[in-house]
Amino acid sequence: MSERPPISPRSPRAALEPEQVPPPPKRSDRARNPFVIVGNAIITLLLISMIGAGAVYYYGRQVLEAPGPLKEDKIVNIPQRAGKRDIAETLNREGVTDVNPWVFIASVAALKASSDLKPGEYSFQKNASLRDVIATIVEGKVVQHAVTIPEGLTSEQIVARLSDNDIFTGSVRELPREGTLLPETYKFPRGTTREQVIQRMQQAHKRVLTEIWERRSQDIPVKTPEQLVTLASIVEKETGKPDERSRVAAVFVNRLKQKIKLQSDPTIIYGLVGGKGTLGRPIKRSEITQPSPYNTYVIEGLPPGPISNPGRASLEAAANPARTRDLYFVADGTGGHAFTETYDAHQKNVAKLRAMEKQIQNDTVEPAEDAQPPAAAAPGAADTPTATTPARPNQQKKPPAAPRPAGPAPARQGAVQPSAPVVGGLARAVLPTGLCGFHFPAK
Repeated sequence: MSERPPISPRSPRAALEPEQVPPPPKRSDRARNPFVIVGNAIITLLLISMIGAGAVYYYGRQVLEAPGPLKEDKIVNIPQRAGKRDIAETLNREGVTDVNPWVFIASVAALKASSDLKPGEYSFQKNASLRDVIATIVEGKVVQHAVTIPEGLTSEQIVARLSDNDIFTGSVRELPREGTLLPETYKFPRGTTREQVIQRMQQAHKRVLTEIWERRSQDIPVKTPEQLVTLASIVEKETGKPDERSRVAAVFVNRLKQKIKLQSDPTIIYGLVGGKGTLGRPIKRSEITQPSPYNTYVIEGLPPGPISNPGRASLEAAANPARTRDLYFVADGTGGHAFTETYDAHQKNVAKLRAMEKQIQNDTVEPAEDAQPPAAAAPGAADTPTATTPARPNQQKKPPAAPRPAGPAPARQGAVQPSAPVVGGLARAVLPTGLCGFHFPAK
């Protein structure tokens, strides 16, 4: 009979405890696989990245779409060779944006516009969002400045205007030939070179001249487009009234056909001062007969070249003049002109204007009590500005000269100045033929 082990009394708690603790279960070989470990890490990182990206997207969208601080539309210049940070600081300084430069740079990168930002002058709208601001710069829709070149200016005067305009850069290397620029209103962005402006005006002139030359009247006595420009430049200087251009052109065309000298005062001025355009004083008697390639009181036909840069309307008028037989025109006292075919009818128009001037003088000028009789002309007076007392017209076979019309429109330059003081809004100038023309002073 075997002996039993002695029974050792235990507490109830000890009795409940197992006699041996089982070993922990072994990790599976699959869980210890390095690929599983790496995969779990990647998934965790992806989840964290997605959450972060969502947060960044939400914040970025708020930044891009939120209304900007600009209180009203504003033009801002983005200088050449400006980097992204420079642009951000410029926009903040001008009040267009109020974000950190790094936020601006990050937004440009998010919109894939890092290489598309263009310098220039831009107009930003009121409360423009950051997205709108960046889109405006990327599209390159810079502000276009309207520049108006009046008709009738010489090339020298046009170049001077361009030189005085600070939206342009550079200089004009060579003065353009007279009559090769088209006066018009153009639009240019700030920073355009003056050479580019000249080239654009020349291209516009060629295009318009080609169009007009192709549909010209076959009756006009001009053989080349250049002669058409010369005729148009005289028409441009002779009247500033749009509805008279074709009729003024008809007077000169009729004179050319009948071999009558054109006798246009603006050609005398151009022969004296060239491209400067304005004489700054009345024409002297001696200058009317002074030989010059441009003095149409002396030469037959057209001068050797244009005396200004005519506009489209004057080119059209010269190419398709009115179908009249007029040989004379003189100011009618209302800012326009009276046109006639015969010398006698023309003299009646001149007489009407003389009476009008006399009436205006009587209404506006009180005679001096101690007025002295006019002194006789001193020797050498022929070299002074034309007198105010008309001489008898010279007897000649050909019709006399066409009197000077009213002065050009206020925008024009180079107008002939009256040879007598302005009286009551009118000025009187005596022509070499003895006829009296009336000039309204430019306002």
